[in-house]
Amino acid sequence: TAGGYLAGPVAVAARLRRVPVVAMEADSHMGLANRLVAPLAGRMALAYPLAGRMGRKYVVTGRPVREAVRQATRTTGRRVFGIDPDATVVLVFGGSQGARTLNQAAVEAFGEDPPFDVIHVAGPGQLDATAHALATRAPSSRYRLVGYLENLHDAVAAADLVVSRAGGSVFELSAIGRASILVPYPHATADHQTQNARWLVDAGAAVLLPDAECTGPRLRALVGALLSDRRRLDAMAESARAVGRPEAADEIAALVLQQAGR
Repeated sequence: TAGGYLAGPVAVAARLRRVPVVAMEADSHMGLANRLVAPLAGRMALAYPLAGRMGRKYVVTGRPVREAVRQATRTTGRRVFGIDPDATVVLVFGGSQGARTLNQAAVEAFGEDPPFDVIHVAGPGQLDATAHALATRAPSSRYRLVGYLENLHDAVAAADLVVSRAGGSVFELSAIGRASILVPYPHATADHQTQNARWLVDAGAAVLLPDAECTGPRLRALVGALLSDRRRLDAMAESARAVGRPEAADEIAALVLQQAGR
């Protein structure tokens, strides 16, 4: 099981039928369903280390990413977006639904003749408003605004620096190995996006920018400072790669097979 309201009944039914249970927690905060399922599970895969969840039952595996993420490269990413191999690239991404704060700040910060290439994924529901705001600033062709990307991994791989929310995409950042500025969604359950961000910040792979402080001038200053220090940027990317768990799916599959064998 992987949490959600169906996890509890499924785990109880499995336990009654003496079928082994393996559960997975994909966030840095264990949800209610998984807290109820945990006593019934033989093993539990954790995306992050969680306080009080130790011992043989709990295994920190990371969160699974698609094979395309594991195979993404800078060369391929830049070819997909038609970006020069030697260009500097910043990706702005607010999650699958977008992030109004981040969209507004990015347009204000980089909307007029940016000194680098920008890939801005605004979210389907916020594309029109963001495009209108961008149009008032006479952007250059180096600013690529889209609503949604099926191949976000290519955009991450093409980037030198990623500015994003701190949901499940942090595992794509770490699997590919990219420096980031993370702007956690402040209303996430148990503030888990801030905890997600701290995972990369504490590893030296990211800078945390609170949503309330995410303004155009602040974002421009942070991005400028990081891009002007290539040694730091490369070190952050390497730190992200070092804590990444691209083999998470394989580790979880091994846990399932192990329990099935019992």
